[in-house]
Amino acid sequence: MKQITTFLILLLFSCKSETKTENSIDKSVSEMWVNYIKANPEFKNDEMPESWFFHNNKEDANRLANLVLNEKKKAGSGLYAWYKEANADLPKITTKHIITDFDGKAKAIIEIKKVDTIAFNQISEIYAAMDMGTNVEPLKKWRKSHWDFFESAMQESGDKPTEEMLIVCETFETIWTKK
Repeated sequence: MKQITTFLILLLFSCKSETKTENSIDKSVSEMWVNYIKANPEFKNDEMPESWFFHNNKEDANRLANLVLNEKKKAGSGLYAWYKEANADLPKITTKHIITDFDGKAKAIIEIKKVDTIAFNQISEIYAAMDMGTNVEPLKKWRKSHWDFFESAMQESGDKPTEEMLIVCETFETIWTKK
């Protein structure tokens, strides 16, 4: 069960893909990090951040990467239970990630600015708009898409989503884009 949970955290946190191994990373990822370091030498001793794409299919991954690139998507959501079951730390403020498209091509670097744990039924319209990258019915869209996603992911373990389930709400800023 712990292995499944760990995999789900990597695969599904905020609809993220599995983390790439260094050998499978597209060269655009390391090139983006090198360019970022050249422009920001104060980070020259930092390790290259993890790279991943949002969601689990090409259409959604590419759409969400573009929303990050255009600074419309500013948040991501995952189940607190996945972290707890895997005994994993919650995301840390100032952590950077390289966002890619579905094919692993680097699109942007994000930096975590805020992390909250909030019940599903307490998610705000403001947060939903940041996560969905839209101001058109963001809470309605957030609730539907995340309920469906969590329900599908939880089926394998026999769990079901609830209105009170805790959501890890990660707010981020796009700090670098493909040049």
